[in-house]
Amino acid sequence: MDAVLWIVLGVVLAVAEIFTTTLFLIMFAAGAFAAAGAAALGAPVGVQAIVFAGVSALTVLGVRPTLRKHRRSALESGEQPFGVEAIEGSTALVLERIDAGQGMVKIDGELWQARSYDASQVFAPGERVQVIQVRGATALVWRDDVSPSDELPEAKR
Repeated sequence: MDAVLWIVLGVVLAVAEIFTTTLFLIMFAAGAFAAAGAAALGAPVGVQAIVFAGVSALTVLGVRPTLRKHRRSALESGEQPFGVEAIEGSTALVLERIDAGQGMVKIDGELWQARSYDASQVFAPGERVQVIQVRGATALVWRDDVSPSDELPEAKR
């Protein structure tokens, strides 16, 4: 009977992790499943609790730092950014009027939906903007500090 209670606790913690995505509760779920194994082998409740605490502590101290290290962005870890992270901070050319609701830019030869990062800014076609953030498939842009006389390489258009 003890094993079933530990399994139920483990499942509840694993399901709760799905909603939090912090990779913290899953460590305690692993401890609960280990305690269920100890209970299935006939260990007394005190030993089950020690197994739960021990496995939970080991996974929090041993596994979680490694998981967090791999979740850091390329910019935080000093690696070469790729994908969406490589687009953030780049310069774009406005193709269609951009306001807080819609617009279109060209980033490194690709067309992107765009919105103004600051709702009060509006950009006309032909202006240069800087990509501040990417949310889904939409680039949030800001007025670029590049002067009109500065030309970007053809690849950036």
